[in-house]
Amino acid sequence: MGNVGKNLKEVRKRRGLNQRELAQASGVPLSVIRKLEQGERESARLDTLRKLAAALRVPTMRLSQGPREAGPVVGTVERWEAVRHAIEGPPAAVQADDDLPTLDGVRSTLRTGVTLHAAHRFHDLSELLAPLLHDAEALGDEGRATRGRVLQLAAGVLVHTRQFDAAEVAVQRALDEATDRMECAATINTRCWLLLRQGKLDTALDLAVHWADEIEPRVSRATPEELSAWGMLLLRVASAAARNNQTGQAEQALRLARGAAATLGREYALHSESRVRSFGPTTVHLKTTEHASVTDRPDIVLRLAERVPFHAVRPSASNHNRHKLDVADAQAKLRRYGDAMDNLVALRSKSPEWLPNQPYARTVLSRIIEGRRTLTPEMRRMATDIHLEV
Repeated sequence: MGNVGKNLKEVRKRRGLNQRELAQASGVPLSVIRKLEQGERESARLDTLRKLAAALRVPTMRLSQGPREAGPVVGTVERWEAVRHAIEGPPAAVQADDDLPTLDGVRSTLRTGVTLHAAHRFHDLSELLAPLLHDAEALGDEGRATRGRVLQLAAGVLVHTRQFDAAEVAVQRALDEATDRMECAATINTRCWLLLRQGKLDTALDLAVHWADEIEPRVSRATPEELSAWGMLLLRVASAAARNNQTGQAEQALRLARGAAATLGREYALHSESRVRSFGPTTVHLKTTEHASVTDRPDIVLRLAERVPFHAVRPSASNHNRHKLDVADAQAKLRRYGDAMDNLVALRSKSPEWLPNQPYARTVLSRIIEGRRTLTPEMRRMATDIHLEV
C-alpha cells in the first residue's frame, strides 16, 4: 500500500467511516477509494485528494505529500530544449569578435517576449527566449535587474508549460539577481505558483504567508506597486489554503486582498516591462470565484461569474482563462453540458496554445463526456487538442 492509501485508510478509520460512507461524504467514487487503499493506485489528482480531505476534516497534505500532477504535454520537452539549456547549462563563452548585446536591445526583446507571453504564443516565445537568455547573461553587472526580469519571464512560461525542474532553476537565478524587495516578491509569487502546480500545498502556503507578512505595507501610505505585490501574495495564500482544506485561512486572505484591491480602485499591472500579472478588484473577484470552484460550490461560481467587475486594465489572460474554466466546470457539474462545451471551444479559439497545458481542461471535458451518452465530433476534436484519451 502506498503512502496515500495508508494515510487515507488510517484517517478514515479514525473518523469511524467505512469506504462506502467516505465515498458518499466526499463524492469520490468508491472504486477510487478502494484502489487507493489497496495500493492499486499510488496517488490521485489534487482535486480528488482535497475532496477526501474535506470529508475527513484534515488538510489535503495529511493524506499525501505527493499528489499526481501532470507533466508537460507531448512535444514540449523537445521544443523547449534550447531554453532549458540556457537556464540550466553553463554560461556561453564570449568570443573576442562577438557582437555584444546592449542593455536597450535586451530590454526591447524582453518587451516583445512579454507581449508573446501575454498572448500565450508559446511556440514563438520558445524561439525568442533562448537567445534572449544568452544576451541577458552577457550584459554583466549593469544588466542585473533586466537579467532578473528575463529569468522571471522564463520561469513563468516554464511553469505554464509544466517544466517544473527548469522553472525552479530559473526562479532561483531570478532571486539571485533581484535588486529590491518588490523584485523578490514578484519572483516569490512565481515560486508559490510553481509549488501549487506541483501539488506542494504546505510549502506554497508557508512561503506565501511568510512573504505576505514580510512585505505587508501600511495601507494608508502604500504605493500601488506595494499594494499589488502584497495582494498577489495574499491570493497565493488563498489558493494554497483552499486546496489544502484550510478554508478559514483562505477566506481571511481573500478578505485582505479584497481590501487592498479596493484601496487601489482599479487593476494595476506590475512591472509591465517583464510581467503579465495584474492585481485589482477584477482579479480578486476572479480568484473568489476560483475559491468557490475549488471548494466545490458550482452554483456560487456561476452566480459570481454573472457580476465580474471590469476596470480600466483587464486582468491577465491567464487569470481570465482560468475563470472561464471554472465556469465551464461549474456548468458541467450542474449538467449544463452544452454551455460547458461552448466555453471550452471559445477558450480553444482564444488561447489554442494555453489550453492544452491545462490538466483542468481535461478534467472538465472528462466530466462532460461522462454526462453524455455519445461523443460528438467536436468533443473528439477537443479531446485530441488537449491530449485527453477517450
